Amino acid sequence: MLGLVICAGSSIATARDLRITIPQRSHLTPVQRLNRDGVTAVQKHQYEKAEALFYKAYLYDPADPFTLNNLGYISELQGQLDRAEKFYKLASEQSCGAIIDRSSTKQLVGHPMMYAFGTLKNTPMRLNRMNVLGVELLSQGQGFEAESLLKQALVLDPQNPFTLNNLGVAAEATGDLESALKYYDQAAASHSTEPIVVTLKRSWRGKPISQMAETSAQDLRKRMRHMDMTQERASMLAMRGVSATNRNDWSAARQDFLEAYSLDPNSAFALNNLGYVSEKEGDLESAKYYYAKARKAGDASARIGMATQSSAQGQHLDAIAGESDQKVNQELVAYGQNRRRETGPIELTPRNGSMDTPEASPKKPSPDTPSSDSSSPQ
Repeated sequence: MLGLVICAGSSIATARDLRITIPQRSHLTPVQRLNRDGVTAVQKHQYEKAEALFYKAYLYDPADPFTLNNLGYISELQGQLDRAEKFYKLASEQSCGAIIDRSSTKQLVGHPMMYAFGTLKNTPMRLNRMNVLGVELLSQGQGFEAESLLKQALVLDPQNPFTLNNLGVAAEATGDLESALKYYDQAAASHSTEPIVVTLKRSWRGKPISQMAETSAQDLRKRMRHMDMTQERASMLAMRGVSATNRNDWSAARQDFLEAYSLDPNSAFALNNLGYVSEKEGDLESAKYYYAKARKAGDASARIGMATQSSAQGQHLDAIAGESDQKVNQELVAYGQNRRRETGPIELTPRNGSMDTPEASPKKPSPDTPSSDSSSPQ
């Protein structure tokens, strides 16, 4: 992210200029004064005020590179990254060798404006874009999607405190509390004083990101002390199974559902999901059994938060399990009717999987051959 900057005075002149006047700091132009006040507002985390000042400066001089840069910075903080890139591009196209007098990024102070634009291609614009989008996905309840995106961002900068904190939020939202705690602790350990701008909780705006991560870790630890972590892990696996199903990754979904059931076999959600597994694999009798058990489970009246079908979200689980049970029962009835309509000889398939017919009885052992029941040397 390119820092906010204001000009210390212009030093540009064409060949035909007889003289140039460099404004003293005590005699700032309206545009310079507005940009200076805007930078001060940002340093105080008064972002709405800063935006108003920069746009007012823009009305005075739409081609001022400092104003364009500062509008890009504000747009980036607001998550309007396409607009930010346009402002940055417009700013870089303006030929300006003026020295930066004040900036929210200390290392830019004293350098020519073109130096700041030269560093733009090396700034973590892509990383910021991914974090802003991750926060947006979290606000929409798409925790797994946010987690996947933020893990890609972490590859770009494994120590970035914003990415680590946001991954903690995503992991907590998807029920992976151990991972959430790990990410929060790593973000807190960075001791970063970078202020928070884009956040789901407005009360945290302007405060250090490491402080937010530390508070989140403390709150999560308090919650975990009063939790049944086995049930929590089962819930997490159930959520991951639903997410995998929505991604058409049936192998991962099946494994998550089965593991969730092994951890919490009396959970209505685990039983319902196992019924779903059985139904999908063609074992309709087992599916009917699990759906029926899910309807009678102690938490059957709980509402569904995440489902493979959006129409099921918010409904009571026993109602959905009942619908599934009824559907499977109809399929079993139809299957039985189709079987009765079939003609031809009946074939018996022994449980051991052998396809031998009943008439094909085993040969009797000859006197010279020991029977299969006889003991043999070990």
